[in-house]
Amino acid sequence: MKIPSLLRLSIVAVVVAGSFSGQAATPLAKATFAGGCFWCMEEVFEGVDGVVSVTSGYTGGQQAHPSYEEVSAGGTGHAEAVEIVYDPSRVSYEKLLQVFWRNIDPTTPDRQFCDKGHQYRSAIFYHDETQHRLAEESKLAVEKTKKFKEPIVTEIVQASEFYPAEDYHQDFYKKNPVRYKFYKFNCGRAQRLAQLWGKM
Repeated sequence: MKIPSLLRLSIVAVVVAGSFSGQAATPLAKATFAGGCFWCMEEVFEGVDGVVSVTSGYTGGQQAHPSYEEVSAGGTGHAEAVEIVYDPSRVSYEKLLQVFWRNIDPTTPDRQFCDKGHQYRSAIFYHDETQHRLAEESKLAVEKTKKFKEPIVTEIVQASEFYPAEDYHQDFYKKNPVRYKFYKFNCGRAQRLAQLWGKM
């Protein structure tokens, strides 16, 4: 979900008002995750309290301003990903990591559910060393508590330039609910997640 211009102005107004009243506004933070189809990851994270916006896009590749067709062809090196803006006073990065892990299959390289290719790899793109440390710790915790048959192959790499996807991809699950639900069911996402993590 991109932040509309009017909402951005409202956020700025709240920050300015807080500064005049002597209240320190909590700065917003950013998190970036790749978990296969960005339509599905957008739906998941938009339901988390404290998340301000979720934008579908592409990151981790070499080409500037790639299109969906170019990324889908597999030659740009990008992953379908979501960029999350969140309020750390309402939701922690650790909580976002928990949500991330429980909505991916961390055991499949270059694939998530029915979507195959390097662009569908799972990855955590950290923005600073604190996020890096927390991401590595969360991966170790998953390895200790969940005894998967296959090793965890989810990448943990430094965040690079994020390119928002085309407008028709943003909030796709809201704009095209029938097509989205049909895709999600036939992709076997919910079924596989239940096998991996149990009912959530």
